[in-house]
Amino acid sequence: MDIFSKIAAGEIPSYKCAEDAQFYAFLDINPLKEGHTLVIPRREVDYIFDMEDEELAAFQMFAKKVAKAIKSAYPCKKVAQVVLGLEVPHAHIHLIPMDNEGDVDFHKKGIIFSEEEFTAIAERIHSEFMKL
Repeated sequence: MDIFSKIAAGEIPSYKCAEDAQFYAFLDINPLKEGHTLVIPRREVDYIFDMEDEELAAFQMFAKKVAKAIKSAYPCKKVAQVVLGLEVPHAHIHLIPMDNEGDVDFHKKGIIFSEEEFTAIAERIHSEFMKL
């Protein structure tokens, strides 16, 4: 079981923003912006384009709902969707509030938040998600 599967199963702590039976969204622990969230399928699949069409469509619809919650919680011009990363063999989408393209520069060092700040950010997004 990979680290993201363990996170979705609750075996490793995370800052949960949203979930349903198929998908799980949680804060990136090295965020580029406040509200930077990862969305994953609960099913272990390494490459997003190996997902079945119906699952991929449902994944995008779930990510869209999470993006709306992020935009509501953290007003911005757009919420970027980035599929990037080879370090974890589990499909994932980065959702990042952005006001300019520099907000989505993965070469930048992540922002450091306290546990209390992470918890508050996740709760804010979760609250907006539950309204949708």
